[in-house]
Amino acid sequence: MTEMEVPRALARFESQLAGHVWDAAALEGNPYTLPEVRTLLEGVTVGGHRLDDEMQVLALASSTRLLHDMVKDGTFRTDKEVSDRLHGVVAPHEAIEAGHFRGEGSVRGGGTVNLGEAGTSYATGCEDGGEELGAEYDRGLVYLSSIENPVERAAAYFCFGTRHQFYFDGNKRTSRLMMNGILMSSGHDAISIPFSRRLEFNQELIVLYADADATPLMQFIIDCRPEG
Repeated sequence: MTEMEVPRALARFESQLAGHVWDAAALEGNPYTLPEVRTLLEGVTVGGHRLDDEMQVLALASSTRLLHDMVKDGTFRTDKEVSDRLHGVVAPHEAIEAGHFRGEGSVRGGGTVNLGEAGTSYATGCEDGGEELGAEYDRGLVYLSSIENPVERAAAYFCFGTRHQFYFDGNKRTSRLMMNGILMSSGHDAISIPFSRRLEFNQELIVLYADADATPLMQFIIDCRPEG
């Protein structure tokens, strides 16, 4: 990695911020269009939308800017503290006890994902106050640190955070931010999962949840890397 690779990755990320926000919002079912996202990020309210949808877009923008700043000033790390901080910004209006793993507060439960015909995915429970979830996270980080290729490590983190459902909501959004932090800190461009490939994405997610097989989703994510 050369001295200029991280600043270049950050500059490209900043120039494409609206696209990253729109893709992430659209994958969550948010009806904002890309031009409307751009308008909202310019500080102009867009009529005809629910307040919840507007707040989701603004939270995605705030967390994306926070990630940019953390990578820029060297405070981004692959750890729980950074993940919790990003989660608290990206999902404050949707997740119970945002910024904390399931079980760390007063609420228990969560961790289930409805897979339709494929059944239901059950992540580790949090009745023990989230201790086992925390231990799972620590073990996962040890494994991730053994992956030398930063692109593969970033994609693996996304699958890891998504599959284990550490938070009550916003797991994919938080995992995507962490993934892109790993990428940009290594001088690689951030990856935005295009809304146009939503069907493929959802199909690979089902494999991840139902079979605990991250390989197809990792391959899909790497295939979404920007050209050039």
